[in-house]
Amino acid sequence: MTSTTQIRLGTRRSPLAMAQAVETRSRLCAAHGWDESAVELVPVIASGDKIQDRPLADIGGKALWTRELDNWLDEGRIDAAVHSMKDVETLRPAEFAIGAILPRADKADMLLGAASIAAIPRGARVGTSAPRRAAQLLNARPDLEVVGIRGNVATRMAKLQAGEADATFLAAAGLERLGETGVGTRLDPEEWLPAPAQAAIGIECRAADDRTCDLLAAIDDKPSHEEVLAERALLEGLGGTCHSPIAALTRREGGKLRLTATIYSADGAIRISDEAMFEPGDLDAPRQLAARLLDKAPTHVSALFGGQA
Repeated sequence: MTSTTQIRLGTRRSPLAMAQAVETRSRLCAAHGWDESAVELVPVIASGDKIQDRPLADIGGKALWTRELDNWLDEGRIDAAVHSMKDVETLRPAEFAIGAILPRADKADMLLGAASIAAIPRGARVGTSAPRRAAQLLNARPDLEVVGIRGNVATRMAKLQAGEADATFLAAAGLERLGETGVGTRLDPEEWLPAPAQAAIGIECRAADDRTCDLLAAIDDKPSHEEVLAERALLEGLGGTCHSPIAALTRREGGKLRLTATIYSADGAIRISDEAMFEPGDLDAPRQLAARLLDKAPTHVSALFGGQA
């Protein structure tokens, strides 16, 4: 750390990850009255960025996004790590703490290549490697074909342009953070539930590092933090992995949280939904919601849950 550096932020090197780190730096500087040079961005190449040709679930799950940053944080080479919270494993090392969740952006998915799910041509190929999106799509349109497509936002948009798929999905928040506005059709998250913790940027630090914890607390958005913790408790209760098709949406109603969750069979033929209303900070309620969903699920659906990735 140089004499002017106050905090070192680790981040993946992808354009979206870098944009999220820049936003974190801006918020830290605004909160503490620092010059931009006070926050050092430390890019790390994640395993998930190196391997683009296979589904995430087949090559190690969400840990591929966090492993390198975890090591650097544990070794003290960085003070905090910036993450897309939907990509962070549900069970984390006890020595790490979520120091801040930034104000959550648009939770919705965007559909590229068609004006709506109904407007996708019959028999078209839709690119996604996300079990949640694949199951949602096949539940609504069993006539469509799902083809695997991975990579960062620019790569997936290029694959669509190259004809590798007729349509695909991207997170609205990611497009917005990259300045890609006016791209695709927004899918109403009330009808097309997003992934748990979608659109939330989280910053982790060492739990014993009081100084960094205090610095991050200044940029923590409490309502967003409460939503993310609730959705992660749902994931914990489900034993959700990268193979598990899970969709969830949290809304605030009169000071309480309403969490709607849906689980699917891999082929989308079975859809099980339920919801819960509870006080912010009550993490047992999302876990109980998870238990109800699994109780309703046939064996071949519940078999997709109960692990950790």
